[in-house]
Amino acid sequence: MDAHLLRTFVTVARLGSFSGAAAELAYTQAAVSQQIAALEADLKVTLLRRRPVEPTEAGTRLLEHAVPILLRIDAARADVSRMTAPPAARLIVAMTPLAASIPASADGGAAGALARLRAALPRLELTVRVASRQAVAEATARGEADLGLIDGLAAPSDPLPLPVPLPAIGVGECAVSVILPAGHPLASPPASPIGLRSLADARWIDAPAVGPVLEDLRRVTGAEGFRAACRYEGTDVLTVLWLAAAGHGLTLLPAALRPAFPLAPVAAVGVSAPRLVHRVELVHGTLPAGSPAAALAALL
Repeated sequence: MDAHLLRTFVTVARLGSFSGAAAELAYTQAAVSQQIAALEADLKVTLLRRRPVEPTEAGTRLLEHAVPILLRIDAARADVSRMTAPPAARLIVAMTPLAASIPASADGGAAGALARLRAALPRLELTVRVASRQAVAEATARGEADLGLIDGLAAPSDPLPLPVPLPAIGVGECAVSVILPAGHPLASPPASPIGLRSLADARWIDAPAVGPVLEDLRRVTGAEGFRAACRYEGTDVLTVLWLAAAGHGLTLLPAALRPAFPLAPVAAVGVSAPRLVHRVELVHGTLPAGSPAAALAALL
């Protein structure tokens, strides 16, 4: 299968429109239709229904293969480009919200490392982009970011499951806390650490870009439940704290974020079981010697 045809198919399926795909890919609509027809002829199956434009069962299965294939092609191109391009005086770092907002170590984590890099390279043009774990990993793989920092829940010293296959280096771990409204019975002093299984039937905030993915809580506890009472689709940690304070649900945040907790009327209680940590990892492609990306990786 031709990668160009696959990319056109994925774009049409994502947008649900031949004309939209033509505009995004800078093709004519006729060219897009011809490419889809060529792919369908190659596979001898209909991939897209036309009215409305949506994948058939075979098209849905092809999408499951095509999206990671195209990402790996983009990653290969970006990796080779990094090896051959001269070191640039700019650095783009993509971070998840919690990787960006808490120190991963006593020397300031990512923010401290970036400050030291700026001191060593005062002319460096630095851009920090905050996005979801998936978006950070994909941007790093495609070369749209030079480095990525992602976070998540893990057993102590265990690596994070990555949404995209990339080299990863652990740069910090800390304990996690259940965030409750101030005055919640479980937060009454002296508050004892809580087993997460006992909270499976509680109301939870589903904030996948900031807090834990609720499916991960079901996985690590082996318990059903952990249902969302409220969904937050932003990336601001303080908003999640205020939602918890107002009783919209519980969430789980790194204990290293504790200095921010007084900004909202919430209580933080430790987790007794299962053993979990909040982990921050550096993900990267090729790190050319002498590049700002290599220097930052060494600092982290």
